[in-house]
Amino acid sequence: MADGGRSVLEAAWGHIPQSREATETLGAFTRTRIERVITLLVGPGCLALGAQALVAAFGPGDERAGWHVPLVLVVFLPLVAMIIACVWGRFARVFSGVFAVVYVIALVAWPFVTVGSQPVPTEEPWIFYLINVATVATVVAFPLLLQIVWTIVTPLLFGAVRLIQAGFAETFWLPVGLDVSFAIILGSVLVVLGWTYRSVAANVDETRARAVASYADAAAAAATERERVAVAALMHDSVLGALLAAERATTPRERTLAVSMAREALTRLANAEKDAWEGSDEPVDADQLADDLEAASKEMGVRLRVARSIDPDTPRVPGRVARALVLAALQAVANAVQHANAQGLAVELRGAADPGRVRVRVRDSGPGFDVERIPEDRLGIRGSILARVTAVGGRTEIESGPAGTTVTLEWESGDRW
Repeated sequence: MADGGRSVLEAAWGHIPQSREATETLGAFTRTRIERVITLLVGPGCLALGAQALVAAFGPGDERAGWHVPLVLVVFLPLVAMIIACVWGRFARVFSGVFAVVYVIALVAWPFVTVGSQPVPTEEPWIFYLINVATVATVVAFPLLLQIVWTIVTPLLFGAVRLIQAGFAETFWLPVGLDVSFAIILGSVLVVLGWTYRSVAANVDETRARAVASYADAAAAAATERERVAVAALMHDSVLGALLAAERATTPRERTLAVSMAREALTRLANAEKDAWEGSDEPVDADQLADDLEAASKEMGVRLRVARSIDPDTPRVPGRVARALVLAALQAVANAVQHANAQGLAVELRGAADPGRVRVRVRDSGPGFDVERIPEDRLGIRGSILARVTAVGGRTEIESGPAGTTVTLEWESGDRW
């Protein structure tokens, strides 16, 4: 049943439009797309801030020392790799994580590589412009806890190294405090946005997965019920028909027919897992439907003649519909033989052109029964007649009383075949 359940689940997902990427990440449809949207937004945003930092790194007034160019290369090479990975959609988490770590290392080294420079309180160094780039890199690369840690610690670390570089001069406290506050606020907004979108996406995926699982359960239950009804109807139709034919067989010819029916019943049981309507669906005339019913009844050992009243313009009946009507009518005949001893058994077929309709009526004059009190497990009527005709878009009406039973099977077509 595990393989069957899996196939039903895959079929359920197949009813929802998906791309190849979503199919590979079954159950994470929205989350996958949110992650891609985040990387697409991070890439261009980091490119803009990185360009601003690069201009500042080689612009006038920046604190420079012998380690300036190597430090710029150490910081910007991982940044370029992160931007390319985010836009490309591959290895974004890896390179974003590398840049976030490298940036923190660069901050720690900042006071040492800028020894001898004279910082200006009103001018931020180029490395300041990359604080929130490092923060948003953690949104791509790290879990939420590390994102929060980076968002708080990185600006504070910048403030600490900036004050160390300036010798804790009083003129630096206010501008550094403002820079740190701004970086923490902006970084917090970015983290919250990323968490919000991911949470919404996760909830959507969870709801979607539950809906598909419910669909799969319902589809599996429906398939099981259809199979149960089909097998029960098959047993009832074929086996009962074979038994009736065997019971009534009095001549070698009738015994041969009974053996043939038994062989057919066994074959149908062996092929029960196949489509019940396999074969041609070529439309047939209403007259052919009546002929098939007469022939099938004869094989059961019941000789009857179908009374026909067929308009020449009666629409042709699709093959699967014709087969359903014949089998359902045959079951009604079998019921009449079994329960009413074929008293007053009569079958008539009417075909009307307007509206396009085919109606089969099976009557007997037996003692009748209470239609409303038919047990649920009695599939002779529920499965072999009602369910079978309903499955092809037809209607069934059963009237029964002391004067006899009448089973009416009707199918209408909107088009003319």
